Amino acid sequence: MKQNSIVRLLKFTIPYLHIMIVAAICVLLVNSAQLLKPYILKIVIDDFLIKGKPEEGLYSITAMGIFYMLAIVIGSFLTFAQVNLMNYAGQQIISKLRKKVFTHIQYLPLSYLDKFSTGRLITRATNDVEALNEVFTDILINLFRDVLLLAGIVFVMFRMNVSLAVISFIAVPSIFLITKFFKNKIKENFKTMKSLIGQINGFFAENISGMKLVQIFNRELEKQKEFKALNDKYFRSTMFQVQMNSLLRPIIEILQTITIAILVWYGMDKIIGGTLELGVLYAFTTYIKQFFEPINDMAENYNTIQSAVVSADRIFELLDQGAMLEDLNTGISIERLKGDIEFQNVWFAYHDEDWILRDVSFKIAAGETAAFVGATGAGKTTIISLISRLYKIQKGKILIDGLDINDYKLSSLRRNVAVVLQDVFLFSGDIKKNITLNDEIAEQQINKALELSCAQEFIDELPRGMQEPVRERGSTFSAGQRQLLSFARAIAHNPAILVLDEATSNIDTNTELLIQQSIENISANRTTLVIAHRLSTIRNADKIILLRKGKLVEMGNHEELLQRAGYYKELYQAQYA
Repeated sequence: MKQNSIVRLLKFTIPYLHIMIVAAICVLLVNSAQLLKPYILKIVIDDFLIKGKPEEGLYSITAMGIFYMLAIVIGSFLTFAQVNLMNYAGQQIISKLRKKVFTHIQYLPLSYLDKFSTGRLITRATNDVEALNEVFTDILINLFRDVLLLAGIVFVMFRMNVSLAVISFIAVPSIFLITKFFKNKIKENFKTMKSLIGQINGFFAENISGMKLVQIFNRELEKQKEFKALNDKYFRSTMFQVQMNSLLRPIIEILQTITIAILVWYGMDKIIGGTLELGVLYAFTTYIKQFFEPINDMAENYNTIQSAVVSADRIFELLDQGAMLEDLNTGISIERLKGDIEFQNVWFAYHDEDWILRDVSFKIAAGETAAFVGATGAGKTTIISLISRLYKIQKGKILIDGLDINDYKLSSLRRNVAVVLQDVFLFSGDIKKNITLNDEIAEQQINKALELSCAQEFIDELPRGMQEPVRERGSTFSAGQRQLLSFARAIAHNPAILVLDEATSNIDTNTELLIQQSIENISANRTTLVIAHRLSTIRNADKIILLRKGKLVEMGNHEELLQRAGYYKELYQAQYA
């Protein structure tokens, strides 16, 4: 993990440092109890069982037994306290980190989000954050405990007998080399695993959303094969991780057994020679087991640690895009725009110089209804995205009310622009939430929006009216009903600029006539931009702008364009031949 990632992870612990310090003190006392138990047994064996020293007050077998029991009870209680304290702090940290990731994603521009699949973003906000959960709640404090325990054991062993201590640590260099070998293998494999789980999440999200299409075209078996290939890759990667992890602990246990065997062989020779006490040898064998126990813990947690390392890098890779975040609050704040729109020699491309718009210039006066017409890919929807500053243009200027849109506070600009898309998105909840989007909107304004959008009639027929539940993506409503709700949502927010992107394409003829009447009603005090393929829906537009391969080729009203006998007339005759 990069140093930057380590530092930034630790910054999340600062608000809970006092809790972690208390937990660390608990760990220190637990370790002291752990170190005390073998030493008590050493005194009992050497002083009372072998040497037969007389018992005096607290210096007795009974007292030693009580001390031993107290060490166990106090150690258990402090372990309970430490676990609960660290879990509380850890869950708070993870909760804040998850919130930070989600908030960060919300403010990333679409130009960046377009490069990421939904599955990859979901994985970073869920799996990767969760991978850090165990680090904060368990591994972090255990690592602290293990390091302190190892230091304490080393100190006590050298105090008791230097030669036995030296023999006890002969396996340490081997452990270091083995761990370094496994580290490289495991970390690289974890990167592969994280990438694959992101692909799997994306596959699920995509195919569950598109299940209707899969079933209509009878592609279930083909999708199963695609998933099997992806799942098999993840299985192989996971099994490699399991094999590495299962191999590491037995190797360390073998080294532990060999060390104890050498120690016993060396110690028994000293005991027979009368230069070593039996209790000391017993204490050393116990301390060696205690010495290897945290090493075994580290071996078991190595996968978790490496997973956290990779996850932290992936999370901070996302969070490092701070320079790209949309700034909603810098610029000129305005309560309501008039709605004058002007494009001055605008060039735009999503990638490099693959131009979608080429030197486009036009003016739309406040209160006018302007329609954009052209073949698929001509740049109509792109113009809408640029007006809301969802993307930045490469050349030219876009002015609203005479000011460059980059000068406006982004929140003010978007509050004045409402968009009704062809592909309507509804959130889970109820109808009212989907119209207000949790904004404070008066009931009178909501009712007016429902009336103008012609949605009131079908809502009144629902069992719960405005409180009718909305399932994921509004699956229980027809395409036309979803479109009407989207239209009501736009009107309810009372925008200065209303954009309709093929907003009537999914509505039956009778409802379309009502919508057209609604558009006329609400267009009087706002600029309305309409994107349409059916030219019948835009005959009454004040201005019709024709785009072809990213260029503006014609502009005028319906009658003017028919008289010119140009591209618009060709389209019109093609539709109504």
